[in-house]
Amino acid sequence: MAAATISEVRIAAAHDGDAELLVTLTFPNGGRSLVTLDEFAARSLLASTESDNPDQLIGVGWDRVRDALIAASSRFNEQAPQA
Repeated sequence: MAAATISEVRIAAAHDGDAELLVTLTFPNGGRSLVTLDEFAARSLLASTESDNPDQLIGVGWDRVRDALIAASSRFNEQAPQA
């Protein structure tokens, strides 16, 4: 079964003023889904695909988007040192 791929990428401003990446995933059946990547996730996605700019992400599989989101959320999993 074929997976969803990135069909559109836009840059937007988040509520805190940081840049976000809005990625549209298109599924083989024609369905579409919009995914918002914060700056950390966007940088992770660009690095993992060795892309210099967001336009180069067109055609990248959804699994790379998933991995970038996991990397972004994992940075909050570090526990504070206990006293």
